[in-house]
Amino acid sequence: MKATVNWQNNMTFIGKADSGFPVKMDSDESVGGNNNGVRPMELLALGLAGCTAMDVISILRKKRQQVTQFDVHVNASRADEHPYVFTKAVINYVVTGSSVSETAVLRAIELSATKYCPAQFMFSELFPIDLQYEIYEDEGTNGKRLTFQGVWQNLALE
Repeated sequence: MKATVNWQNNMTFIGKADSGFPVKMDSDESVGGNNNGVRPMELLALGLAGCTAMDVISILRKKRQQVTQFDVHVNASRADEHPYVFTKAVINYVVTGSSVSETAVLRAIELSATKYCPAQFMFSELFPIDLQYEIYEDEGTNGKRLTFQGVWQNLALE
């Protein structure tokens, strides 16, 4: 994989990788930026969320789970001093659908964490990542109702 960033002005860069899609990056005005783009560390968190999200939804679809909404939230803690590296992350998978199986969700999370998501696998070597999930029953116009929630644990490591 190749990636290139091209300086625009101040702290604004346009990045492109093999897919060719541009990503605008910038910093806060307090450090010389224009505050008009995503921060590089945010891209790392987004990459982690996107990588595992694509795995999990793909697996759930293959398992014929009736998912109507799916969100992945990453909350990454950072060090208090430079270089402000990630020190811990919590990934929360929020699945809404019709009779979604908790077993299917757990298996999808497991496969993403242990086999398919290179970002998650790589980052887990650097800092702890907790994996949580919430499963909601889609009740249409009446909203949704929490049916399961928990934490996935890699029992192979214990």
